[in-house]
Amino acid sequence: MKTLSELGDCGCCPGFTRREFLKSAAVGAAAAAVTGPSLWVPSAQGAPTTQSASETLVTTLFKSLNEEQRKEVTFDFDDPLRSKVDNNWYITKPKVGAFFNKDQQAMIEEIFLKLHSEPYAQAVLKQVEHDSSAKGLSDCSVALFGQPGTGKFEFVLTGRHCTRRCDGDSVDGVAFGGPIFYGHAAQGFYEKPDHQGNAYWFQAVRANEVFEMLDGKQRQVALLGDARPEQGSKTVELTGKNAGLPGIPASELSPDQKDHLRKVMADLLALFRKEDADEVMKLVEAGGVDHLHMAFFKNQDVGNDGVWDVWQIEGPSMLWLFRGDPHVHTWVHVRRPEHGA
Repeated sequence: MKTLSELGDCGCCPGFTRREFLKSAAVGAAAAAVTGPSLWVPSAQGAPTTQSASETLVTTLFKSLNEEQRKEVTFDFDDPLRSKVDNNWYITKPKVGAFFNKDQQAMIEEIFLKLHSEPYAQAVLKQVEHDSSAKGLSDCSVALFGQPGTGKFEFVLTGRHCTRRCDGDSVDGVAFGGPIFYGHAAQGFYEKPDHQGNAYWFQAVRANEVFEMLDGKQRQVALLGDARPEQGSKTVELTGKNAGLPGIPASELSPDQKDHLRKVMADLLALFRKEDADEVMKLVEAGGVDHLHMAFFKNQDVGNDGVWDVWQIEGPSMLWLFRGDPHVHTWVHVRRPEHGA
């Protein structure tokens, strides 16, 4: 198995070395550099609000819609479409570039950018542009559920390798407003083992650091055959179980291994705005870190190099599934423990 030093630069973003990228991740994450038994220290805010930057723009976008646009892209808040997620789909038929005027398109882009942390926002936007044949957000679709300013609401943007949400914490006890998806096919459909240029491969590099810390017996428990299949919204269904999940329970990790797992999760969250990262941290802590299980999947090892391309962190009320075979797909769903569907 290769060591992390042998992996070299991650190629996540032009001009960024792997070390610089991880440094940016530590800055963007709420608790990546904190030590001690509780590395996740949310801010006083702890979750998005209706006054957060993206939410304020969603309100402005909603007010700008004409009657024809409202008929096509607005829905009741409780419409089941709001909870759907997939790796390549369009929540409504109209495409952003053809359906919205230039000012509205600019607002949609700014909403998207502000859902991500500053060190990553432009790299993520470039990923969407790359995977949509250079069309970017123009090739995506959006839907608005409920009515901003008068009650619960949610903005959803979808496209190839993209499902993002903005809800001002309208969906109580659910991070990101519901399940999200991100992915990247940086060097074609079948990526090479180093995933050169992939915007998200750094996350797998970090996850493999946890595996490197495991001893022989722990690796036998953590290393499994095949990951769960991708089945749209079913991919992120949560079991509610504290035990019997795939992989090694965090309760069986040593204190330093568990602390490293926390730091890795903080770096995963560094992609996103601090409000969403804080909310995820709070919900995961509420569910109990000891109830998390981490698994790596040997049958989906691109290049058979022992750097595990597919892995997941799962608990009773969360799932983070990273599938780097044949290219990166990532599914995320985090809820309050015992929170209803």
